[in-house]
Amino acid sequence: MKMKILFLFPILLLSLISCSIETDSVVERDGLYYEDLANSISGFTPFTGEVTGKEKGRVEEGKKEGKWAGYHDDGDLRYRGSYKNGKEEGEWVYYHDDGDLRYRGNYKNGKGDGEWVYYHDNGQLSSKGNYKNGKRDGDWVEYHVDGQVSMKGSYKNEEKVSD
Repeated sequence: MKMKILFLFPILLLSLISCSIETDSVVERDGLYYEDLANSISGFTPFTGEVTGKEKGRVEEGKKEGKWAGYHDDGDLRYRGSYKNGKEEGEWVYYHDDGDLRYRGNYKNGKGDGEWVYYHDNGQLSSKGNYKNGKRDGDWVEYHVDGQVSMKGSYKNEEKVSD
């Protein structure tokens, strides 16, 4: 009996250790993430563990979960945000290659929700408005690169209802 316990203890210990894998070694199929089959020891079991590389975050049973960050080729931050049950949730922020803010907004259950603000490459405001359930809803304003207003309108369920 003692020998059996000593044999099983290392196996149990290894199963409790969190797995870490590079972004390039994870593949997505039907909304779930799996370890790349060419290198897989888990076969078709959805991946659970930390993902590192150009994206950093955690995957639970094949779904992105918690805080995530993505990086440009030069290592600068490309985006940061959170996932809940594999869907974007809460505030997300994206950055241009030069590090300037590209856009910022909120997600609810994987769909845009609330105010979103977008910026041109030169840092000027590009557009601003609200989403509801992933669709434009309410007043929107778009701007030219020089900051001049190019369009104003009010939307309901992604359809423009007035100027």
